Amino acid sequence: MKTKLAPIEKPSGLMMKFVYWMTRKKYGKVMTPLKVISARLPLSFGLFVQKLEKLEKKYQLPQYLAVLVRTHVAQLNVCGFCIDIGKMQAITHYPDQQEKFFNVSTFKTSPLFTAGEKAALLFAEELTLYKKISDETFAEAQKHFSERELVEIAWAVTREHIYNLMNRAFDIESDGFCQIPAPWPDTKRSKDVVVTAL
Repeated sequence: MKTKLAPIEKPSGLMMKFVYWMTRKKYGKVMTPLKVISARLPLSFGLFVQKLEKLEKKYQLPQYLAVLVRTHVAQLNVCGFCIDIGKMQAITHYPDQQEKFFNVSTFKTSPLFTAGEKAALLFAEELTLYKKISDETFAEAQKHFSERELVEIAWAVTREHIYNLMNRAFDIESDGFCQIPAPWPDTKRSKDVVVTAL
């Protein structure tokens, strides 16, 4: 994969060297967004991302559903890296839900998804594609989720957009954590695109 900015393989700061070491230990490699984006930003940006992840553990929304929403948003935004990492999270943390992750693009017609999951995914889809939610979709989501959970769904969408747009800006694609066909919504990119394994 050729990114618009060359990956920084050897960071200069001691803390960033430690972050590289930790991610290599955890994932078997230093992830491309870390080498292309984070290595060029002050460390406080990385700490902000870590804080977001800790805050999201306080969701009332089921964690798997928040990640499922983010995976769907990543597919809609055609972010190969985020689709890949989302599916890796599904395999690692939510094995009982992984079929939903692998088939999220068919949620509207698939019997795998509950009415509540479909409502959350449609909410996320409309917000992603149209930047607003129709009254009908909002009313359906209200049947399944509290006001706080609705805000959490919107936050999951918003957070995913940040990652998707940053990766798309620099042509960052999959790091090959999962070998799963990527159901790209953009037909120009859909041909012969596969998220490859390590």
